[in-house]
Amino acid sequence: MRHLNAVDQILTQADHALRTIFGQPPITERTNPAVDFENEPLTESQRKQAAGLMRVNHSGEVSAQALYQGQALTAKLENVRDSMTRAAMEENDHLAWTEQRIQELNSHKSLLNPLWYSGSFAIGALAGALGDRWSLGFVAETEHQVIRHLEDHLQRLPEGDRKSRAVLEQMKLDEAHHATVALENGGADLPWPVKKLMAAMSKVMTTTAYYI
Repeated sequence: MRHLNAVDQILTQADHALRTIFGQPPITERTNPAVDFENEPLTESQRKQAAGLMRVNHSGEVSAQALYQGQALTAKLENVRDSMTRAAMEENDHLAWTEQRIQELNSHKSLLNPLWYSGSFAIGALAGALGDRWSLGFVAETEHQVIRHLEDHLQRLPEGDRKSRAVLEQMKLDEAHHATVALENGGADLPWPVKKLMAAMSKVMTTTAYYI
């Protein structure tokens, strides 16, 4: 495989960012888990509730793409870099599934996705620069927090929205797998203040993306 020089890497990252934020997600590897489910009719308030929750999850996947790309860029070990790239590819499925569900609910993606992407990319690159052990620990803690958000959203989804539920259930399984792999590869347990800061930043994003 040809080694990418600095210019190649910048162009590749820019292309990935534009595709993630503004364009259609790249081709997914797996079938949308919602394809075999049929919804009960949703009221207008239920539709808005489901759309807001799926918009939050889509923004979370935009951030996940940026985090993994940033970490892969600054990872020290090749196997860690490959692991980050692989995780980003799997998260891309989530990105496509949540975007499709938002469209089905006649709603829109977060207008602040460029902000979520740029901020998350910088955080991911910083985490990678601190060392692979801390970078992997950051992945594990991020995924654990995402799982808690997904569990909350599964409780808040309208009962009849089986399609959104199927997507979130599969996402929850995948995030747990990513956390496990990160820890098995040597991820460190992050200090408590860092975990609290991550949770506070996540709260800002999830609250804002629900509406905007």
